[in-house]
Amino acid sequence: MTALGAGRTAPRGLGVRVAEHVLYAVGLPVLAVGLWAVWSTRSANRFLVGPGPLLDAFRRTWIGPAFVDDVLPSVYRLLAGLFASIVLGVAAGVLIGRFRPLRETLEPLLEFFRAIPPPVLIPVAMLLLGITDTMKVVVITSGAIWPILLNTIEGVRATDSVMLETADSYRISRWERVWLLILPAASPRIMTGVRQALSVALILMVISEMFASSAGLGYRIAYFQRNYLIAEMWSGILLLGLIGVLLAVAFGVVERRVLRWYHGMREVTRA
Repeated sequence: MTALGAGRTAPRGLGVRVAEHVLYAVGLPVLAVGLWAVWSTRSANRFLVGPGPLLDAFRRTWIGPAFVDDVLPSVYRLLAGLFASIVLGVAAGVLIGRFRPLRETLEPLLEFFRAIPPPVLIPVAMLLLGITDTMKVVVITSGAIWPILLNTIEGVRATDSVMLETADSYRISRWERVWLLILPAASPRIMTGVRQALSVALILMVISEMFASSAGLGYRIAYFQRNYLIAEMWSGILLLGLIGVLLAVAFGVVERRVLRWYHGMREVTRA
């Protein structure tokens, strides 16, 4: 009887936990929107737009040609810069992390370039590359590469020395050692760097389009601000937030798949 009762209680407990997760995920945004609606109706500030006018401006502004002309090119530049930063950051991070003399030689140079804020490179990139999509991708890459590069270096340095010595004793080739041992061991740190690079890339995408551009999401937001189209300006900011949320969700799916072994090991350790 006890076992039967326990079997009946388990699904109910699972349902309660799911309901709590849904409540936490939906309840706070609903509460925030409600407070925002009340605040906007009671405030005399013309720059504060309520949810209704904002959603109407979002529909009029972004559901149509502007999505193809401005949003898709911006997302393309964002993904291109992020992809380039991942490839370059991981490749350079593995190389620097594996060879100590190279790491000690390049450390002062890396610290110098890391300290330079990427937005100040936009005028230089404009002079060298012109006002092109390539310039914007280079600016995004120049900022997003650092979290990936530095985390990759630390992840490679933290690779278990016993496993490396075992690979040496079995005469595993250098490429197989990197692909089958070093990269999996460093992958948790690499994914941490990519997560940080997502927000940096999104910021630099907007800034690069605000400086010198005739299209793009950042350009449109700045255009709306200069022409006092307040609801449209806020709708662009809302769209940026939605893009950031979608990127975070997509990254979470990829991270769980790539680090499936790592999360499984942590669950076993906790148990």
